[in-house]
Amino acid sequence: MQETNKTAKEIYYEVKANPARKRFGFGNKAALVNIDLQKSYTRTDLFKTAYENDPKQMDYVNGLAQRFRQLEWPVVWTFVAYVDSGEDAGIWGTRTDTPDSLQNIKYGSLRSELDDRLDIKRETDIIYDKKMPSPFFETPLQSLLIWHKVDTIIFTGGSTSGCIRAAGVDSLSRGYRTIIPEECVADKHESYHYANLTDLSLKYADVMGVQEVFTWLDNQLESKS
Repeated sequence: MQETNKTAKEIYYEVKANPARKRFGFGNKAALVNIDLQKSYTRTDLFKTAYENDPKQMDYVNGLAQRFRQLEWPVVWTFVAYVDSGEDAGIWGTRTDTPDSLQNIKYGSLRSELDDRLDIKRETDIIYDKKMPSPFFETPLQSLLIWHKVDTIIFTGGSTSGCIRAAGVDSLSRGYRTIIPEECVADKHESYHYANLTDLSLKYADVMGVQEVFTWLDNQLESKS
């Protein structure tokens, strides 16, 4: 095993500046999957479980969603919430039992609500309640992607080391080109965040700046018009 005195952030930017592998690239049609952008994880002023990387994250996510809707491509939002007993969190909900614990994000609670800064079109967007890290696990996401003939997935949300990583691995495993705009994901600690961005970019996904994703989507819109 290689040893280093570099921080996870330093390693990430080193890998980013000197990519060792080619990208998977964009395909022909994408879905936008926004993972758990709910107040429990976005409202740092209210909950100690929340985190922020880029203060413009919500603006960037809204910009992506707007372009997807113009293209008539699917926009998906996920959130986690559990019944009062927490039994639907399974073994994942057994390690702690505090007001901040995962299984204590209850239906109808403030912690379960999607962030108010998000532009969500509830009449057309898809919203899934998920129970586990991956948005594919026991949700209709795979069927939705097949129906729309999607070959590319763009993930936003958090946490980078948890649900984003799980989504990236599952997405690649299902044969999708996987894109992660780095300004659109966040984590509780920069070490977890950058270590997982590094690992995702080396193995499972294309991690890139959100402006590059905007440019690709704008080109799709121009071709459509």
